[in-house]
Amino acid sequence: MSRNVTVGLDGSTESRAAAMRAPPTPFGQWGRAAREAKLRGLPLRLVHVWEPVPEPMAQAPLLGAETPAHWSERIPRETAEELRMRHPGVHVDTEQIPGRPADALAVAAKGAELLVLGSRGLSGIGGFLVGSVGMAVTADTEIPVVLVRAGEQAADEHEAGPAGIPSTTAYRPVVLGIDTGHPDDAVLAFAFDEAAHRGTSLRVVHGWNLPPYSAYGVPADPELNAELGRQEAAALSEVLRPWRRKYPDVEVVEESRSGSPPHHVIDASRDASLVVVGRRIRRNPIGVHIGSVTHAVLHHATAPVAVVAHD
Repeated sequence: MSRNVTVGLDGSTESRAAAMRAPPTPFGQWGRAAREAKLRGLPLRLVHVWEPVPEPMAQAPLLGAETPAHWSERIPRETAEELRMRHPGVHVDTEQIPGRPADALAVAAKGAELLVLGSRGLSGIGGFLVGSVGMAVTADTEIPVVLVRAGEQAADEHEAGPAGIPSTTAYRPVVLGIDTGHPDDAVLAFAFDEAAHRGTSLRVVHGWNLPPYSAYGVPADPELNAELGRQEAAALSEVLRPWRRKYPDVEVVEESRSGSPPHHVIDASRDASLVVVGRRIRRNPIGVHIGSVTHAVLHHATAPVAVVAHD
């Protein structure tokens, strides 16, 4: 399969309603996927997953003469037409796959450079629901997955210009949440690439915890805490040193702070065009496949979140 950016279209009530409107109004993930494809110079592949229904139900009208078979074909066709009009430089293909959305999308994403999904959990409306389809696909897919707010717009990625009007060129920073104790090259490379594609800065956020005595009411040692802060900041700089040399045109802003790592990343997401976090690949089918920090960021970040799987 040729390299591409794949976006998943589900068979949810929201997608069904979108297909019934004329003209269709794409949710955030569709436009975001087109912009990601354009940044990379790759084709965009729309994958519409629909769950087959018993024959009597398949023939039953939904709205007038509409049937499940009709809207299952109409969703990708009209979405593709809209995206070709809005993004004329992007080649758009469509594909329909029957089956359970979580299983079908995980299989369909193999070979893609990036998978884009919508997320009800990031916005409150529309798209996939983090915790079901989106969470399952993110946990089972080994390519980077970007989860996007349902109402996300192109302007949300850009800095505000004069009078608060979003700029058409200057991107907001890319935010990377990092654990200096277990840095991974795949996650770092993805974050630096995303900043380079956008011509923007990379804001690297590292959270670290104070010594255990602070939780038991023992008086803090300011000198020890300051020394720990210097050590953590130095460790962050050391991790980023070779990447600064590899990407000399990317401005890197280092932030090493005491406190909850997910809290700092979520706070930084308010001014980000994209948040990048990692997920360790776990071959055992039993157990949690998304770490606590990534899980928290997925549910509370206000910017799109890219989850990069790594060993």
